[in-house]
Amino acid sequence: MATVTAPPVSPVAEPRRGVQPLRAGQGNSFLLRKLHSLSGIVPIGAFLVEHIVSNWEATKGPAAYAAQVKFLNGLPFVRVLEWAFIFLPLAYHALYGLYITFRGRQNVNVYPWAGNWMYLSQRVTGLIAFAYIIQHVWRQRFAGVQLPEHPGAAFHKVQIELSNPWMLAIYAIAMIATCWHFSYGIWLFAAKWGITPGDKARKNFGYVCAALGLGLATIGLWSLYAFVGPEYKNAPADLTPAQIEAGPAAADSAGGAASASQ
Repeated sequence: MATVTAPPVSPVAEPRRGVQPLRAGQGNSFLLRKLHSLSGIVPIGAFLVEHIVSNWEATKGPAAYAAQVKFLNGLPFVRVLEWAFIFLPLAYHALYGLYITFRGRQNVNVYPWAGNWMYLSQRVTGLIAFAYIIQHVWRQRFAGVQLPEHPGAAFHKVQIELSNPWMLAIYAIAMIATCWHFSYGIWLFAAKWGITPGDKARKNFGYVCAALGLGLATIGLWSLYAFVGPEYKNAPADLTPAQIEAGPAAADSAGGAASASQ
């Protein structure tokens, strides 16, 4: 009598813990992924930190903010630096990030539940940051008053944009999303590049990244409040070079004169 032999049962793969490192020889995308990972830290991440710190000058008033804009636009070869270290790396990181986002999938059966949600959150915050940066660069850098030639108008230009409650909400959401994306990106960078081997090292470094992201978001949101809060609501539409050099006192008197003439 013939017997039926049951087919062998394939062993169930154990969920992989942690983050898989980037290794050579795993397809043609190795170099592109390496470059994408690195560009998120340098120069884009470095620029994000600088941008948030520069915006903190808004808490000191229109003159201080205008002075910072004037200083940055007065750097040697600033337009070359702007394209070589901001626009082009940002375009690559964003476009390749979109490729990864729409090509990837959430592997619920492979990665732990929390790790899968972190993966998803990184993609969602990346999309938010991408949409925000496009409109922000266009509206603040290329449209309207040209701030490189008129740094004295910088505070008022941002203030007018944020006077729209919808735009203020967009800026606040984008600030939180961008800081999350950057801080978690640092954690991923350290894990994938072998800087934090082991679960304990990654867990401890996660606290550092969380603190960094929270700190940057707090500074960014506080700076946004400076533009819409009551302290500088009568900011002048434009400051002369002399008023920028004179500092906050001159800006306050200019703002008071503008308010009185209305």
